[in-house]
Amino acid sequence: MTVVLGWDIGGANIKLTVIRCRGYAVSDVKIFAEYFPVWKRGREKLPYKLKSMVERVGSTRPDLAAITMTAELSDVYFSKREGVNHIIDSVEKAMPTLDLRFLDVHGRLLTPDEARKHPLEVAAANWYASGWLASKLSDTCLLVDTGSTSTSIVPVVEGKVAAKGLNDLEKLMAGELVYTGALRTNVAAIVSHVPVRGVSTPVSSEFFAQSGDIHLLLGHITAEDYTVDTPDGRGVSMVEAAARVARVVCADLDLLSMEEVKTIASYVYEAQLGQILEALKRLTNSLKVDLKTSPAYVAGVGGEFIAGKALKMFGFKDVKPLSRFIGSEAAKATPSYALALMAAEFLKGRELRNWRLS
Repeated sequence: MTVVLGWDIGGANIKLTVIRCRGYAVSDVKIFAEYFPVWKRGREKLPYKLKSMVERVGSTRPDLAAITMTAELSDVYFSKREGVNHIIDSVEKAMPTLDLRFLDVHGRLLTPDEARKHPLEVAAANWYASGWLASKLSDTCLLVDTGSTSTSIVPVVEGKVAAKGLNDLEKLMAGELVYTGALRTNVAAIVSHVPVRGVSTPVSSEFFAQSGDIHLLLGHITAEDYTVDTPDGRGVSMVEAAARVARVVCADLDLLSMEEVKTIASYVYEAQLGQILEALKRLTNSLKVDLKTSPAYVAGVGGEFIAGKALKMFGFKDVKPLSRFIGSEAAKATPSYALALMAAEFLKGRELRNWRLS
């Protein structure tokens, strides 16, 4: 039995995939996800959080742990270099006896010492794992992963990850990264005005409501899917979400009806789709291949109602939920699952069977 871990250490969420292999076949997959806003809980607590998650794996000692990260962008770190080094230190403290490898933007699995020498190539490399997984499904395709916070758009051409951007800045410029997500995006970062009783009304720039409130009100997610802190610290009922959205225009539920709040929510949703559409236009205009004729795979908590809807609006005909191939839990943790599979194949030295989970 071979056991491999795939970590995706984000600034708000940590995801861990455990793959067990018998011979050259995947025999079992387990996925763990925990909300850990590092800027609130404290960077010094990261090693302990990682250790507590490792303890859930069981008594079998893992043969390899592969790590990718985006938490280095958090403002608890002065720079990405500082963040990457602290995360490497935290991983080593949490898993001192394991063989550790860190994914870089070229798809290499680096040792801790190698990763420290190339911190900017290790920072925010999780998209590569997702693209690599998509390449196992189609030689030429697009992978769009809409998570709680952001949307990653990864082109695959002739079996290779064809991203132009190799860091977050370059990816924002290329249309390969959109800072809009299904749960944590400030409504004021999506729209500057919303319709209220037929009047285009400016919004407050305060952090009064977030995308999770929008999608809860519109029925895109359930209260159980709303796994992050709310802006006001209150609950995730429909009424509480509506109150937060009303506050975006400095109102409350005495001033606005539920129907009026839902009208605002629908407008915000359309604007969020517009953010994805703008990125798709920028990205596809720079490619020599017409990806609209190729499959597009969607993943993440917002994969179907944000990424999938935007792709269809843009003209993609063959839009497929990644969950159809790897199951819903793995599709919500795509970089983590993809990295675990990549690391298992790295360890075994060949492609594995039975990695499709559904």
